[in-house]
Amino acid sequence: MERIYNYLKKDAVLTISWVLAIVSMFFIKPDKAYAGYIDWRSLGILWSLMIITKGYMQNGIFEKIGHALLTRTRKMWQLIAVLVGLNFFSSMIITNDVSLITFVPFAIMMLKQCGRQELMIPVVVLQTIAANLGSMLTPIGNPQNLYLYGLAGTGIGEFIMWLLPYTIVSALLLVISILLIKNKNEIICIEDTDSEAAHNTSVPRVMAYSVLFILALLVVARVLTWYILAAAVLITVLLLEKNVLAKADYALLLTFIGFFIFTGNMGRVEPVAHFLAGIVNGRELEAGIITSQCISNVPAALLLSEFTDNIKNLAIGVNIGGLGTLIASMASLISYKLYANEVPEKKGKYFAVFTVYNIIFLVVLYVFTKLI
Repeated sequence: MERIYNYLKKDAVLTISWVLAIVSMFFIKPDKAYAGYIDWRSLGILWSLMIITKGYMQNGIFEKIGHALLTRTRKMWQLIAVLVGLNFFSSMIITNDVSLITFVPFAIMMLKQCGRQELMIPVVVLQTIAANLGSMLTPIGNPQNLYLYGLAGTGIGEFIMWLLPYTIVSALLLVISILLIKNKNEIICIEDTDSEAAHNTSVPRVMAYSVLFILALLVVARVLTWYILAAAVLITVLLLEKNVLAKADYALLLTFIGFFIFTGNMGRVEPVAHFLAGIVNGRELEAGIITSQCISNVPAALLLSEFTDNIKNLAIGVNIGGLGTLIASMASLISYKLYANEVPEKKGKYFAVFTVYNIIFLVVLYVFTKLI
């Protein structure tokens, strides 16, 4: 019982989602309509992508790519640009949280090797911002995009065009931030040493995961149905390396279900629905940003989408809203914990630098939304 309590306390968003879901059941008794609350397509695609990316990670493919790029760097700014760029671009495909799990420890290791531990805080902070902002470009970059893309019913190209201007501005801000780092022209030397995971790369398995990833893209593009993908992923992984099945973030999936139940029930409580719709309609961007600061951008997207049809502005709001507080994007907690475990005595400084950088990026991007 204590273990369950500690787990629920650790994963506060999961706990909140199910507390809200259970409370809402007192207003709307469970019935057949509950099944219609849940977006099974989004959950199926999300689970499949989790398994595919975990399979890639287990075979060290991302680290191999990272090492191949880093061994070609000669100056400190090039090293930082690669470390930050890996998060920015990879998050568009493998999601922001997987990108941070993969490349933040990688960055810490590289900076230690160069004897530049004092750069860990700005580099990890920029990696976090890069992952959160790079992931906003594509429907598969983060969980809220996958859900909102399915809800909007638009094509992939149109969805990308919604977020492309903000992604370009984000890239420019990251470049400026890198160029402002002190001693950026210092010469460095990176040894060509692969990690243990990278040495365990299995070409047949990587090819199998690549085929599954192509199937996932076809499902996202609405060429195939999601349950074909889920079945293909389940069967393939059972045959190849079934331990990967246990590595998906099932807590996130349960969080989605909890919020689906809560928002579905609130949509059936007429006074509440009218009140929330009145607050959100016409203010989707601001509502997305502000709500994300309090409950993070994934549940903010699930909650607010029930009360507006302007999915474009909501998508912009919750993606930009991933900046700001440490909990605005749950992926930010990943890099914070990774750094705090490595340098616990400086986690307060990390938090301060993280907050300053995030507020600057958030303000600039919000101002930009008013200019286009």
